[in-house]
Amino acid sequence: MRAAQRYDDVVITGLAHVDAPHVVTSTELEDRIAGTLQRLRITPGLLEKLSGIAERRVWDEGTMPSEVAARAGEEALARSGVDRADIGALINTSVSRDHLEPSTASIVHGRLELSPEAVNFDLGNACLGFLNGMNIVSTMIEAGEIDHGLVVAGETSRFAMESTLARLAGDGATRAMFHEQFATLTVGSGAVAMVLSRADGPGGHRFLGGLGRASTIGNSGLCVGQADEMRTDSSGLLTAGMELAGRAWKDAVAAFDWDTDSYDVYCLHQVSKVHTRAVADQLGLDHDRFPSQYPWFGNIGPAGVPTVLSKAVEDGTVTDGSRVMLMGVGSGINAAAAEVIW
Repeated sequence: MRAAQRYDDVVITGLAHVDAPHVVTSTELEDRIAGTLQRLRITPGLLEKLSGIAERRVWDEGTMPSEVAARAGEEALARSGVDRADIGALINTSVSRDHLEPSTASIVHGRLELSPEAVNFDLGNACLGFLNGMNIVSTMIEAGEIDHGLVVAGETSRFAMESTLARLAGDGATRAMFHEQFATLTVGSGAVAMVLSRADGPGGHRFLGGLGRASTIGNSGLCVGQADEMRTDSSGLLTAGMELAGRAWKDAVAAFDWDTDSYDVYCLHQVSKVHTRAVADQLGLDHDRFPSQYPWFGNIGPAGVPTVLSKAVEDGTVTDGSRVMLMGVGSGINAAAAEVIW
């Protein structure tokens, strides 16, 4: 069975995240639709109670995804020690985009003043985009096409959040609409970047790759996002996602002989309290090995998994020699798991 990606010659040489500056609490969001909640007899506090998300962050109004992705890219480059002229590929993986065209990657490429020889493009796969970008860069490295590549994501949730609040504050808002668009109010903003390199120089942390699986038949409509809203069948998505996650994890453990007890940290794409606990329970993994960022940052899409890793490195949860699993389930639906030796 294919759809597995294993790498012998790839290391992470640079990793950096940038937090959006403005904190928005769940209480503040509910206060803005208090009339609707009262009319629909929805108990205040439900947003935080169900999701476990107390806060999420947003950028200054008007901030573009390319701007924050480039900021994270600059920091990752500085930490890597790799000269920007040596970057052979730039992949932007964010759901948020500056425009339909040109690609957001091309704008980031220009902001970072990368080499004209560096291929650059956008890659979209909902919340798994960053992991897919890591795989593509790693494959290019092992094929001898490039020596270094940069993967970035800059997520901006302000417009979708504001548009959703405006709809839910209207007289036409219904209980069904509230539940369908509930997930939009859990989304946050953030940026992250990673430099991947050929493992023939000093330093670096091994990226070994992993495995992906899909369950698209009948499930691609469970979560549908536009620039101004996201409509989600939360129950259906959770059920289908957990079934796929369990199948993908079983395949990966068998294919790579993974010893689940040997991993120190599981960096999960974090959607909510319910989702995080469901993944740990479904896969039979230790809850204490899942660093939590969703209570304070919400769901930051494809920036989520690498940001969990970056924050875990920053606070000392991940140290030299730590065995780390990167994991996620994304709309569509797809699931992936990949291994890092820090």
